[in-house]
Amino acid sequence: MHIPSPRGRRTVALAALATSVVLAVSACGGSAGGPAAAGGPVELTVGLFGTFGYQENGLFAEYEKAHPGVTIKYESTQSDDKYWPALQTRLTAGKASDVQGIEVARISDVVTNQPELWTDLRETPAGAAVGGYVDWKEKAATTKSGAVLGLGTDIGPMGICYRSDLLGQAGLPTEPAALAAQMASWPDFLALGAKYKAAAPANSAWHDSASGLYNAIISTEQKIYYDESGELVVSTNPAVKSAFDIAAGAGQAGLTARLEQFVDPGWDAGFGSGTFATIACPSWMIGYIKGKAGDAGSGKWNVTTLPGGKGGNWGGSYLGIPASSQHKKEAAELITWLTAPAQQVRIFNAVGNFPSTKDAITQVSGATDKFFSGAPIGKIYSDSSTSAPVQILGPNDGVIKKVFSDSLLSVEANGVAPADAWTKSMAAVTQQVG
Repeated sequence: MHIPSPRGRRTVALAALATSVVLAVSACGGSAGGPAAAGGPVELTVGLFGTFGYQENGLFAEYEKAHPGVTIKYESTQSDDKYWPALQTRLTAGKASDVQGIEVARISDVVTNQPELWTDLRETPAGAAVGGYVDWKEKAATTKSGAVLGLGTDIGPMGICYRSDLLGQAGLPTEPAALAAQMASWPDFLALGAKYKAAAPANSAWHDSASGLYNAIISTEQKIYYDESGELVVSTNPAVKSAFDIAAGAGQAGLTARLEQFVDPGWDAGFGSGTFATIACPSWMIGYIKGKAGDAGSGKWNVTTLPGGKGGNWGGSYLGIPASSQHKKEAAELITWLTAPAQQVRIFNAVGNFPSTKDAITQVSGATDKFFSGAPIGKIYSDSSTSAPVQILGPNDGVIKKVFSDSLLSVEANGVAPADAWTKSMAAVTQQVG
């Protein structure tokens, strides 16, 4: 997922504040039917953010039946922006959970600045699973010395989700191929937005947010905030400035609903009410839309490719084991099972989190989704994942992304001039990152 935080993730999100659910789940033995934990019962704590799908789809309960002996105490926070700072405090105090989620924008920080706070999974039962993921996924979680600090959960290949009923009312194409044919570029996407604005149903904007649009555009780039040598290139990378200008221009032109993703209650409500007609849609957004739009949204939503058919990646997460865990073996067995191909396929089918294992990606490539008007989501997201560039990640990607999100919101909601918002963004990046 993620949300990205939010799914990102993937950054990506559970309904409401942190929840705590205690489930009787076992984890010893490493395989279904294995013995209980040597030395007696063990309680594993699991801390995640957003919608990973494990609790929601009964995977913890299933693991319990197959592996008696371990109890899982599960806690999740809706937003990675809240989850990550709290986790830093717990990590340094030695009080982190046995298993913690790591959003892709944070993984470089983990491998660069925090390796001593995390467990090298090669030295646990999870080590045997490392080779099954797409190469770049585990490479991003590997330190220079070769330690692997996370197992991949999902990745965030991209599309555009849209309300076909609203587009139809505004006289725009409603079928994915016809809509894609009119979106050869991001300027084309905004031109369609201007047409929509002129004929849209009352109180309905073309896109949900400028920050979401920015993240979609930047998701197609290889080099974003850092270059190959690890140098910060925010101020000199033309791709960042171009993405910012396009997104800010959309906000200034009134093409967005001026909503803050995963924070504003109006954003959640908008999936069902029609406050916005389109949204940048990494695969993990599929499940979020279903949850917020409800049964009434089925058949109204559809999915098409990014403008120009480009591939991109926004979000995706990892499961890691903090060094302070007293149950590393049991935790490693649990995350190995949760991220195995069979479970990744099930999570994709349930909530849309796109697999990060090679075997699972092959298995979901032909999937369709009834809720999304029968859209071939397996092909759309498989194609996006294979054509997306291998992104260069940096230790402060999450911090910088938040700076831009806040600046773009100031353009939408407060009327700040895009040029002024950019200047303030650069000053904030310098202050917070260097």
